[in-house]
Amino acid sequence: MIRNGILNPHLLSLLARVRHTNALVIADRGFPSWPAVETIDLSLVDGVPTVLQVLQAIRANFVVAEAYMADEFRQVNPAGVQRTFARALRGANLTHEPHVAFKRRVPGAIGLIRTGDTTPYANLILVSG
Repeated sequence: MIRNGILNPHLLSLLARVRHTNALVIADRGFPSWPAVETIDLSLVDGVPTVLQVLQAIRANFVVAEAYMADEFRQVNPAGVQRTFARALRGANLTHEPHVAFKRRVPGAIGLIRTGDTTPYANLILVSG
């Protein structure tokens, strides 16, 4: 029995299949789904878990070389929220792009993790290093 770290067997299986340069999406509760992209739905209630909580949990064993976020995230969220995300992504090359362009990257992802996050545009695409 696993006693610490990620306990969700579906999430563990997905993470074990991520290889160099594969993309993984961590999305908020309202993010659209793609039938062809494996989705692990961790949402419980509004705000549980958050995108940042999931990111923190997977970063212990996941090397993030690049990360993508929507430009709109910076337009609608206060500076403190933006700094928190930037700190959580420290060491990764972070690119902001229009939300429409961001969503075009999703079909190429190995999987999508849906959270209960209510932070506007808090979605991330992580590219493994």
